[in-house]
Amino acid sequence: MPNTPALFILALCAGLAGASAASAGAVTVLGGGMARDCSKAALGGESEARFEAICTLALETEMLNLRDRAGTYVNRGVLKLRRREFASAQFDFNRAIETKPDLGEAYVNRGAAAVGARRFSDGLSDLNKALELGVEEPEKAYYNRALAYEGLDDLKAAYFDYQKAVELKPDWEMPKKELARFTVERR
Repeated sequence: MPNTPALFILALCAGLAGASAASAGAVTVLGGGMARDCSKAALGGESEARFEAICTLALETEMLNLRDRAGTYVNRGVLKLRRREFASAQFDFNRAIETKPDLGEAYVNRGAAAVGARRFSDGLSDLNKALELGVEEPEKAYYNRALAYEGLDDLKAAYFDYQKAVELKPDWEMPKKELARFTVERR
């Protein structure tokens, strides 16, 4: 068997510079009403508690099909995730999964919450499940999975997932910034 050069990947400034910057993915809820307003807030990058209250009212008062109910839980969780309220966000992602177990966005966001809380193995499991189910923004799943791998000291896997995130969304700066910390050597 021929000798192939080993690939050594080293992350400079180790310590998960981006762990607090896990990326969330919202769910589009169609139709009118507060659930749609909740969706718009989550998709629009909002994080204020007043938008969370709209999501809560939608869940309490609106007749939603299973997908929209699960999506509203995801969107409320995304608003909490942006405020780094990881346990509360995870509660919403759990409810979304209970409501619609095949909604990939619930898993990618629960994985992001786990990574943000530095529970990297839990996050890795959810992120793998999200990619298996499929998500609208897979680059966010790869980015968060890279953070999880880095937290578990698997720098090679982290490097390749950051690369995949950039490949899927070339203009996204967050994974590019993380990749800039790596040095790759062939020996």
